[in-house]
Amino acid sequence: MQAFWVTLILPLVSTVTVVPIPLSPGDAPSVNGNLLSLSIEQDRWLDWSGNTTRNSFFFNTLDNLVVITGDNPTIRIGSTRALPCSLSSADDDGFLSRGNIRRRRPWVLSGKWPGAKFLPPGTGVTWGVNFGGKNLTAVFLETQAIVNAFASPAIQNAGITLDFLELGRAGNEADLYSNNGLRASTYNVSQYTTEWITFATNMSLTANLAGSDTRIWGAAFAGSSHTTTGFSPQGIFANNILASAPGKFIDTISQHHYSGSFCTGNAGLLQDLMTKATIRSNLSAFIPDIQATQNKGLDYVFGEINSYSSNPASLITPYLGRKSVSPGCSSTKESGTNTTWQVPSSAQLCLFSTANQIQPETLTMSTLDGHVLDPPLQPHIQPQYYAAIIIAEAIGDSGNTQALEFNINDSRISGYGFYESGTLKRAVFINSLAFLSGTTTRPSTHLNLTFSGSGTEPTSFSLKRLVIGHATDGSGLTYGGQTYETSDARVGGTLMPENGTVSAGIDIPATQAILVSFN
Repeated sequence: MQAFWVTLILPLVSTVTVVPIPLSPGDAPSVNGNLLSLSIEQDRWLDWSGNTTRNSFFFNTLDNLVVITGDNPTIRIGSTRALPCSLSSADDDGFLSRGNIRRRRPWVLSGKWPGAKFLPPGTGVTWGVNFGGKNLTAVFLETQAIVNAFASPAIQNAGITLDFLELGRAGNEADLYSNNGLRASTYNVSQYTTEWITFATNMSLTANLAGSDTRIWGAAFAGSSHTTTGFSPQGIFANNILASAPGKFIDTISQHHYSGSFCTGNAGLLQDLMTKATIRSNLSAFIPDIQATQNKGLDYVFGEINSYSSNPASLITPYLGRKSVSPGCSSTKESGTNTTWQVPSSAQLCLFSTANQIQPETLTMSTLDGHVLDPPLQPHIQPQYYAAIIIAEAIGDSGNTQALEFNINDSRISGYGFYESGTLKRAVFINSLAFLSGTTTRPSTHLNLTFSGSGTEPTSFSLKRLVIGHATDGSGLTYGGQTYETSDARVGGTLMPENGTVSAGIDIPATQAILVSFN
């Protein structure tokens, strides 16, 4: 193990990059401890939360973040979801069939919602209500069951709140309904808005939103036309959704942006998603939507970004491991590289992550190809979970943290500063160059740290490294010498931080992230 560590820490230094670090954050945005939160679909929700007793593994993965930040990650639980692939309607045994993989059919059962009581105390929940089915009775019954569950003593005594209801998820996002059979091929944003108002009126009256703090997430589209005539925030605003009775309860607009296409897959490499230019373009393309939303006084959330959809996208190269980050999809393997781009994606914008970070139940069948797993795969975290830990530690528990991206002239090196009460405290650096198995030399970049602006320049630091063997690894990662790949999802091993001086700089190998705490 020691030899492996030395190999990673002392690779070939091929480049030197200057990192300009402002000593004060200026007007950088404040970030909360729940910057990175979770979203799944409810088809197997009780496997996650627990049915009659708490799923301790899942609880621990969330509680780890609470311990670090003092803030609960919020969780979105989607409405009944059908896969955007061929379904076997002949099955009546409660399962969906996709190839040789069978998944339990997501029936709407009143027993699903009380499972929220097993979340960490104080968790805020967003719950989806089925819109794709176009069934007002189902909307009424589903909303009623959700509200009744959150009114129960068990949930109320734990301080678990229903923050938002989301109307729209089922089959997939509403802008895809014209392609997946849920609506006519001519379905447009005007028709959507009219339907939404009808169904949301039912939902808002059933939930008595006028007499509660619960609000509505709007849109949740798979993409955007960025115009007033297509599916976009601008489109629904132009159709007066906010002036409607239920529209007055919209507090937040949510959107998604996939980089790959459903069941047909995509032959692109995950490396293509890891460049700063790609991450920025994925976000900057939505600037008109974000501005239009904020101009209405609403919050904006990315529920899916810089990702491939489907379960998995079947033609993505093996390099991805299994890159499926559509909500609720479980997997037996996640590429370790995913962690190195999730950190900059999350830090770039306060988004709601739907990344596959956790597999909280024993798997007896592969979610990749349906083969029987012998022995079964026990509950485990996936590589992206380390990104959640790093982000949580970077933000800290002060409740007064600002985050600022450093202007680094390198296509693979990203850096972010975290300031408490205006003082530089920590920084995260990511080298998103993929280091693949079979490659003999691991490139590394030396970071020369420079400071500007008013404030006291730090002279030393301690750091924790996220060590990944290769970009395709699905396990075996360590962070600061410790691991979360334990039977109970609690951190294990001995903390082994590194100490250094600013004048000496920092080496960061390919496919690695580090958290620096300045002294």
